[in-house]
Amino acid sequence: MKNNNPLFTNPKNAQSELNGPSIWVAGDPEDLEIWLNRGAVGIVTNTIVLNEMTKKYGQLTDVIKRYIDITDKPIAVEIDGHSSSELLSVGENFTKMSDQIILKIPATTFALDAFIQLKKSGIPTFCTTVFTLNQAVAIAQAGATHILPFCEPFNDVDGDPTKLIRECNKVFKNWDNRPFVTAALVRSKETAYKALRDGADGIIVFWPVFQDMIKSKLSDEWNKIFLDEWNSINDAGNMKGIEK
Repeated sequence: MKNNNPLFTNPKNAQSELNGPSIWVAGDPEDLEIWLNRGAVGIVTNTIVLNEMTKKYGQLTDVIKRYIDITDKPIAVEIDGHSSSELLSVGENFTKMSDQIILKIPATTFALDAFIQLKKSGIPTFCTTVFTLNQAVAIAQAGATHILPFCEPFNDVDGDPTKLIRECNKVFKNWDNRPFVTAALVRSKETAYKALRDGADGIIVFWPVFQDMIKSKLSDEWNKIFLDEWNSINDAGNMKGIEK
């Protein structure tokens, strides 16, 4: 999975093979299986969610097993620590659990060493908490597979939530092996739209946002019109020979 999955190779090829930008989902494993069956490419965790899930399900390894049990798609497990050696040691516990597991690591100076070593080992990585172009370039040079610009916090300070996505695309566009630019902390369908519009290779959303993305007031109105007409055909007895 790690070597051949388009999600960890070339972003241009990935979008071609996946028919566009990818959507990753986050949340309780009990809620995610349906969305994985509806086109989400994989699961992404963070330590806030993992802490909540351990309170519900117990040991962290048991939580990760629950995610593994619902899909054969990639699962990004966020880890943390105080040194590169700690990150590598902790990360190994999870990558040994399944080939589906990739590692998600916050943007710190010592994380650079971990990204370099993990790339040598062929383990795809996400770098989270990315807020500046300086961080993105340094992390990309260290070999992180996916750079995760945080979007929603900029809305909280009247900023531009997807400016960094545009900046990354401009800087990385001529790189032969550029990282994926995957929008993170996307908490609304409006921010999801902006990230996709501005060229994100993918977005990470909690499943309710994914659900909202397919909704439109106009779609609701026209869906009702067409469904009413469909029902009218059936009510008139003109559906004979069509099985439901």
